[in-house]
Order: sequence, then structure tokens, then C-alpha cells
Amino acid sequence: MTKQTWKGSTLLNPEPPVLVSCGPKDAPNLITVGWCGTICTQPPMISISVRPERFSHHLITESGVFAVNLPTESLVKAVDWCGVKSGRELDKFAALGLTATPATQIDTALLAESPLNLECRVKQVIPLGSHDLFLAEVVAVDVDEALLDENGKLCLNHAKLIVYSHGDYLALGKKLGSFGYSVRKKTKPWQKGKKRASTPSAT
Repeated sequence: MTKQTWKGSTLLNPEPPVLVSCGPKDAPNLITVGWCGTICTQPPMISISVRPERFSHHLITESGVFAVNLPTESLVKAVDWCGVKSGRELDKFAALGLTATPATQIDTALLAESPLNLECRVKQVIPLGSHDLFLAEVVAVDVDEALLDENGKLCLNHAKLIVYSHGDYLALGKKLGSFGYSVRKKTKPWQKGKKRASTPSAT
């Protein structure tokens, strides 16, 4: 493998493109955010990066809240469209035929067509240059019950989520492993399908 060294750039890929809803419940806006990430477990926190000149920037700054709506394959056109159109000029929900539903813990709307919504409250804003970084606590998560199995476990792999990589929107591919599989002990042949017979104790 022969490599070239380029100047620093934002080539971290793939990334989760998300639809962020913000603004008042009676007039919410949607913005596509490509730079979104998990930053803390306790308390649960995420970050989004937004350019100061974007219409949604001042909506989030004024209200101190926003919602991250995870997009599916069926929402990929909306993801692209909301990334190039401005909420200053039109109602994106109405233009796309999407449904705004009230959040439960914050004063904004959620995207009903998204199977999972993260309700967020801004804790800190950090100006970085071209973008401002919004650090926010996730105060509630709204989950489509269709993604829960009989035991109430979330099966997010059934949601058909998408990723963004170097200009392209992509569906998630085949499963390569599960968390911890590299150190998980292998099942012995006699453990497959039945339990091993116990050894009688001496009397």
C-alpha cells in the first residue's frame, strides 16, 4: 500500500446524515446535518455542527433545543433536499409532505416519519470557524414500536438507516460482526443445541 500525504481536511467517512428539526412547534424547520456525533454516555450527549449563516442556527440558538431525526432509505431524498434548500424561503415539512409531531420533553417538533428521534437540549455552543459546535444533552428518545422485539429490545438494524460517504448516500451493507465478537469465546461443538451432560459426583 503506497500512500500520499495531503493537507488536513474533513475526510472522516462514512458519516450519519441526520435531519435536525428545530424552531417553534407551529412553524418547525428541518436541516440536514452531516456532522453529528455521540460525545458522552452519562449524561447522554451528542453534538451537531452548523454554519452560523444557516437559518436553523439562530432557531437553535434562540430556543436552546433541537431534535435529531434518524433518516431511513425512504427519506434519502428529503435528506438531500433539506441540505440544499433554506427554511427562510419555505416550509420544508409541507413541501416534502412530511409530518411534524410535538416532542415530549422539548419545545419543538419531531419528524414523524423517522423511526427514532433524539430530543436534545443545548448545553454549550463552541464557535470553531466555519461551523459552530452545539453540545447537547439527549433528554428523551422516541422509538417506533415496530422496531422492538417481543422482549422490548430495540432492533435498529431493521430500520434501514443510511450513511453518507464522500458525496454519496448509501444503504447499510451486510453484517460483519457484533460488538465484542472479536474476544467472545467460541461455542464448543457439544454446546450447540444441547447442554453437556454433568459428571456424576463421587459417593
